[in-house]
Formats: sequence, C-alpha cells, structure tokens
Amino acid sequence: MSPPFRPTTQSAISSYRQFWPFYLREHAKPATRAWHIAGTSLAVVVLLAGIGLSHSWLALAALPLGYGPAWVAHFAIEKNRPTTFRHPLWSLASDLRMTSLWYIGRLRRELDGAGIGPPAGTSG
Repeated sequence: MSPPFRPTTQSAISSYRQFWPFYLREHAKPATRAWHIAGTSLAVVVLLAGIGLSHSWLALAALPLGYGPAWVAHFAIEKNRPTTFRHPLWSLASDLRMTSLWYIGRLRRELDGAGIGPPAGTSG
C-alpha cells in the first residue's frame, strides 16, 4: 500500500480531502491552534450577536476578530503563511472544523492522522 499523499506546498493541493491534513500540519504547534480556536470562537459569537441584534457593524467585526489572532499565530508562533491567502473557503471551513473538533474532544485523532504527535511532555 502506498503512503498517504502529503503535499508540502499549497499549490500541490487539488481537493479538500488533501487540504485538511495539510491545514492541520500548518497548525502543528498547540499555541497556534489555541489562538485559532480562540479567534474562531470569538468570531462566531460576535457574528451571531451581530445578526441577532441586527447590527451589521458587529457582524463585520467578526472577520478581524477571527483572523487577527490566527494570522498573528502563523507569523509569530508557527512561522508560516496562513492558508487563507491561497484557499480562503477551505481555510474557513477548516477553522470551523478544527474548532468544532476541539470542543467535542476529537481533534487529537485528526492530528494523529495528519502525523502531528502530542506535544512534548504529554501522554496524548
């Protein structure tokens, strides 16, 4: 059996099935994932509040509140370029997917599948 396809650049990706493990590897450091999950969670809450309160300005604020922490994490912690620039819709879907999986306790399995082991000093 051949090893799983592991693109090393975004340009080699032609499907979301290939993108998802690449996305996870681009978020290999726990601190990067933490900033993404915090930003995505805040963005969803602010977006829903903006819609519920009929405040379009609040709904629009969700974009920088979500992407700001994520991009800072990429540049300062992970030292890579956000996938948002090349695959914006897949990146957004993956932000939401990663956050959802974290909340329900299933993210570790996905990280393992992408070849990202647990942080040093932890048992899993």
